[in-house]
Amino acid sequence: VSKEFLKLSQANKALAGAAFIAIGFWAWSEKGVLLDLTQVTRLHGFDPVWLVLAVGAITFILGFAGCVGALRENICLLKFFSGVIGFIFFLELTAAVLAFVFQDNVREWINDFFLSNVKAYREDIDLQNLIDSLQKMNHCCGAKEPDDWNLNLYFNCTVNNPSRESCGVPFSCCLSDPADTVLNTQCGYDVRNGPKGVWSNAIYVKGCIPALEEWLPRNIYIIAGVFIVISVLQMMGIFFARTLIGDIEKVRFNYY
Repeated sequence: VSKEFLKLSQANKALAGAAFIAIGFWAWSEKGVLLDLTQVTRLHGFDPVWLVLAVGAITFILGFAGCVGALRENICLLKFFSGVIGFIFFLELTAAVLAFVFQDNVREWINDFFLSNVKAYREDIDLQNLIDSLQKMNHCCGAKEPDDWNLNLYFNCTVNNPSRESCGVPFSCCLSDPADTVLNTQCGYDVRNGPKGVWSNAIYVKGCIPALEEWLPRNIYIIAGVFIVISVLQMMGIFFARTLIGDIEKVRFNYY
């Protein structure tokens, strides 16, 4: 049972990891980074492709080690698999505890992280799509307020800014209208030229950090459930790997 479970589950994990890697390289090539690696150093924000590639690589390596280790009854690969899974579980548990204990520090880090990516909004299409998705889904604008977009070169609200988007916000900050059938990407132009009191008629005035703080308590049971399921699957993988290692060592001991 242990052997069959590991072979099937880890084979699927290896395929999923390979798919993530392929998607990551495809997205990377679409931006031309594979042809011009200097573009990587010019990005000041977070590039989502890196996350996709990292997840894909780790998933593929673990899936490959677990599947081949079970198929070939290779104790070294099985120990590597169970050890890495255990280490990842320890990191997840440590991160959860630290995030709970140092909530203010985590909040400030997330705020700084979001602001740094606001600055790089136009430098990477994947980053741009990620920020737009976050703002649309959470009905928010900026990290703490719409004026955070002053940090961006294009949206900066200064007199000498030649950008047409000056004193505006991205379209993802605009209030959505179900009647609109065509996306208006210019809806945020010049919004911040007027008084703050009327902003709420056109854009979301709540920052994404406060929106996230309100979202977490409402969905705490779903988040906890997801982490529990992931933890159980990790523990099952470790348990079956250690059980298979024990069976292999027992057979070898009896043979010799």
